[in-house]
Formats: sequence, C-alpha cells, structure tokens
Amino acid sequence: MSSSIPDTALQLRSLVKESGHLELSLQEVPVPKPGDGDILIKVEATPINPSDLGLLVGAADLSTLKKSGTDKQPVLTADIPKPAMRAMKARVGQSLAVGNEGAGTVVAAGSSDAAQALLGKKVTGLGGEFYGEYRLLNVAQVMQLPDDASARDGASCFVNPLTALSMPETMRMEGHKALIHTAAASNLGQMLNKICIADGVDLVNIVRKPEQEKILRDLGAKYIVNSSSDSFMEDLIKALAETKATIAFDAIGGGPLAGQILMAMEAAASMGSEFSRYGSADPKQVYIYGRLDLSPTMIPPGVGMAWNAGGYLLTYFLQKIGSEGREKLRKRVMDELKTTFASHYTDEISLQQALDPETLQNYNAKRTGEKFLINPTL
Repeated sequence: MSSSIPDTALQLRSLVKESGHLELSLQEVPVPKPGDGDILIKVEATPINPSDLGLLVGAADLSTLKKSGTDKQPVLTADIPKPAMRAMKARVGQSLAVGNEGAGTVVAAGSSDAAQALLGKKVTGLGGEFYGEYRLLNVAQVMQLPDDASARDGASCFVNPLTALSMPETMRMEGHKALIHTAAASNLGQMLNKICIADGVDLVNIVRKPEQEKILRDLGAKYIVNSSSDSFMEDLIKALAETKATIAFDAIGGGPLAGQILMAMEAAASMGSEFSRYGSADPKQVYIYGRLDLSPTMIPPGVGMAWNAGGYLLTYFLQKIGSEGREKLRKRVMDELKTTFASHYTDEISLQQALDPETLQNYNAKRTGEKFLINPTL
C-alpha cells in the first residue's frame, strides 16, 4: 500500500453489553491490505439509512444517552430495556462495525486487472462497515462512479435505488398491476415515483402531512392519500379501485396501517362483485420492509381470506433475480444517478459528530424527507 495510508484508522462500532447497555465508540482498527481482487477505499461519504440504525442503536433507550471518551474518540452509552435485551441476545459481547454502503476514492488495489483499473477512481460500494475512514471490498461489491460524480452523489447508490427498483419488479413477478407505498415522500419514495412515472406504473402514495403531498405532486405523482385525513380510508379505496393496486410496500411496519391497506384492497376488489362470505378471491399482499413504528402490526377482520403480509428484504430479492438481473438494475442506477436516483441530505456530519447525543437523536428520528450523510474526512 501507499506510504500515505496509515496502519490504523478510525471506525464506528456498536456493542451490546451483558450488563444491558449499548456502547457506541470510535476505535482505532488496522487498515487492511488488498488481496488480488480487492480495493481499499478512502471513505468520503456514507449515508445513515434506517437499516443502519437497526444495527447502530437497536432497541436502546436513547433518552438515557451518556457521553464520555475524548473529542477524537467519543463514547456513547445507553440503557437497553430488559425485554429488548432478549431480542438482542445473539449480539451480546460483539463489537460490530456499522454502515451498509458508501463511496470514496480507491487508494490501494490488488494485483488483478479489475482491481488495478479502479486505482485512483471514485467508486460506490455495498458490504457493511462503511462508518470508518477506510473500507476494503472485492471489486464485485463496487461500481465505478461516472467522472462527473462526487462521492456524495454516489454514496446512496445501493440500498434506496435498488429497493425502489425492486418494488415494481416484484409487482410484475407476482402478477400485480399497480402498487402502494407508505412513507412515500422519503428519498426512496421520491425515487420510486420517478421510476413508476417513467415506466408507466400506477403508484398509490400514502403520506401523513400536507407538505409531503406537495413534494410528490411537484414530482408529478397522480395518486396521493394522506393517512392523517378524516377521509383517508375513502380516499384510499377510491385510489385502489382506479389503479387495481393489490401489492403494497410498507415502511411503517407497526400500528394499524398495514391492516388498513388490506381492508381498502378488499373493499376496492369487492366493488360490483357477487357477495362471498370469504371476500374477494383476488390475491392481496402487503410487504413490510421497514419499522418506523416499532409497535405490533395490527390486521383486523374485514380483509377477506386472500391476503398475505410478510417481511421484505432487498438482499433476498437480489438473490432471486440472479447476476444478470442485478447487473441490469445497477446499470440503470448509474445511468440515472443524478436524476431518478439523486439523494438529498439534511446534513453532512463527521464520524465524531455521529456520536454527538443531540445529532444522534436527530438522525434516529427517521423523519420523512430527512437524511444524514457521514463524511469521515471531516
């Protein structure tokens, strides 16, 4: 490796202790040397996604946060409620690195032609452990960014873009005609709207604030319903009757929303149909891919018998479509990096700022339309 690359570098780590405490810290770890097909990335931008927060803070009670350590290497601790400790038992005692994706400059490369070709280039990668100053990945885990793209432009090339692309693909694979999305004004939701408009797919957007409705209208979205409105169910049933949407992707997870969507699907499917004690025979599916609400998912009577609700994970979808399908989606992301798949960030923070209690509370709030970016070079 180049003599300018240090032997050790900072990395953000999350530890669940047997005592029932979460500890977040910046630790000095060895900078790895690339193997033949590997590259070493100096990380310049890495987003904080909801999926990252699940590993970073888990079920800790952040109202109990305490800060110690030094300015360069701060340490945060928080209590973990006893019921939550049962769910986190498998990771007790393990210091885990965080950060699903990120981008930066390749500063060292293995001997293979593919690795050497990326030396000095800006790349975006997926593979965890990005909340640090350096990240070693195999060339198969990265994409080279266009010459006019910055690390900030390419930091969020995998999780949100590929998840958004996977939703209409899943819709088609499972034989549905249109789809529904919740928390629809998020970065991911805005990408999904652009995809569906371009591809001619009807999309019903569920939001909870008037300002979120405006964001989507400005993008050209046709079907927008507000879950805070007194007429929410009537508006949703009407949109589903028009679009024939029978598959939903729910980022909320807990509470009544998934059940309300299924009830609205059933009501729309039953319009003008002969009565059946079992309800409509049309298959209806709600996929829960996020947990913005950690309370139990409530599905009431009135949804008929032809319905399913389950979890949805991008990793499983990517495995299902194979290498050719994955490459097709990755190419579209690169081709539309600054348009369809452009991400917008609320704030750009350093590794040290990521462990400031007030800043952590802000990005852990997971407010729709807000997204934080860590820049380890700050």
